[in-house]
Amino acid sequence: MLQVRGVDTLGGGHHDWLKARHHFAFDSQGSLAHARLGNLVVWNDDEIAPHSGFPRHGHRDMEIVTYVREGILRHEDSSGGWGEIRAGNVQAITAGRGIWHSEHNDTDSCLRIFRIWLLPRRLGLDPNWATKPFADIQRAGRFMPLASGFPEDQDALRIEADARVLGATIEGRQRFA
Repeated sequence: MLQVRGVDTLGGGHHDWLKARHHFAFDSQGSLAHARLGNLVVWNDDEIAPHSGFPRHGHRDMEIVTYVREGILRHEDSSGGWGEIRAGNVQAITAGRGIWHSEHNDTDSCLRIFRIWLLPRRLGLDPNWATKPFADIQRAGRFMPLASGFPEDQDALRIEADARVLGATIEGRQRFA
């Protein structure tokens, strides 16, 4: 079920380095009408200023999918995962029994990301990090699984949740199913 949520109804905050819009009520911020949807608990639309980012912090028992809309996200974590995720690419983190990570924008341009949190199937999993590029041509005019907990989505990043994160590249006024 799709829900249209106007920008003026979203929670979030503006800090010196971060502009965040929360599509779901998050940390007592936002509209209570925007409660979680099944195992989807967070969808944030974040803008991270140049030469700034999230310092080292921890997560537990959560599946975290990040889609980079513009810019380059630099990631480093306690599972040994590290890398640069570029616009159009996706990263998936299984926080499991605990993972510490930091994420930064080391460029001179604004970084724009979607951050999606999903409840995992099981608690206490081994932490894991992965990233994958997805060429625009792969998702041109159609939905494509970017991260998935279902085995049939073999080209998607694996997540440990009963969920599928889809992406599509569309031209203005283009319609598709």
